[in-house]
Amino acid sequence: MAERRKLKRRHLVYYLRVFERNTGKVLGNLVDITPEGIMIMSESPVETGEVFQLRMELQTELDDKEYLNFDARSVWCKKDVNADLYDTGFQLLNVTHKDFRSIETIIDILGFRD
Repeated sequence: MAERRKLKRRHLVYYLRVFERNTGKVLGNLVDITPEGIMIMSESPVETGEVFQLRMELQTELDDKEYLNFDARSVWCKKDVNADLYDTGFQLLNVTHKDFRSIETIIDILGFRD
């Protein structure tokens, strides 16, 4: 599979939990992020090609709100290096300017430095 990412992926120092907004069910933990997409690690595989309504918990030092709501389409899903887990790549959809700023803040504060 050819790399189509335009922006550099930033792995996070620690994971943020991601929930399905409608059910409150934990989908997984955010592993890395760009302003265009995210990767989530979960205990179950995620159906690809689906649009999910998601909520990510934020730390108070990251933003002035407790969570970030966004929609994302699952693009791929594969087993993690740890065979008990799955990694899923999501394309972010309809991100507002304010949410884009929140994502940039997450990258700045929690992203590993090169």
